[in-house]
Amino acid sequence: MPVGPDLAAPRPATDDLLRSVFRRHAAGVAVITARGPGGPVGFTATSLTSVSASPPLLSFGIGTGSSSWPAVSEAEHVGVHLLGEHQEELAATFARSGADRFAAPTAWREGPEGVPVLEGVLAWLVCRAVARVPAGDHRIVLAEVLLGDPAGEGRPLLYHQGRYQGLRD
Repeated sequence: MPVGPDLAAPRPATDDLLRSVFRRHAAGVAVITARGPGGPVGFTATSLTSVSASPPLLSFGIGTGSSSWPAVSEAEHVGVHLLGEHQEELAATFARSGADRFAAPTAWREGPEGVPVLEGVLAWLVCRAVARVPAGDHRIVLAEVLLGDPAGEGRPLLYHQGRYQGLRD
């Protein structure tokens, strides 16, 4: 008989259970940026998902308590940046509450539609936000891809077991 999960000891659904399960899920690391009334905003996300190829749509989640949420909730356009394994510190900076995320050593420029575009990433996209769907204490942002650049060099940065890691062969 195959050995499987211990179904005799399930845990009730709690925020801790969800976090514990998703710590085991390796996810690519992205930084989402937008232009806000007070300047650029951004945050680290592991919830980035390709939704549709035609039209090209993606989604990401953002907590409504995030310092970036007020700007993202109003932004017509957002930037999506896939980070390389050499950008662990950048990921940590954009994940840190209260950090001056766009100060040196963060390298960025104003891109199309006024979106802050990070330098040195594996790939970036500029997207038009088309919907913000309530989902508990988060919003799922659906965004239509307008343009981008997939030509960055390197290997992807991953998040697993509460740590940033690179791919292993």
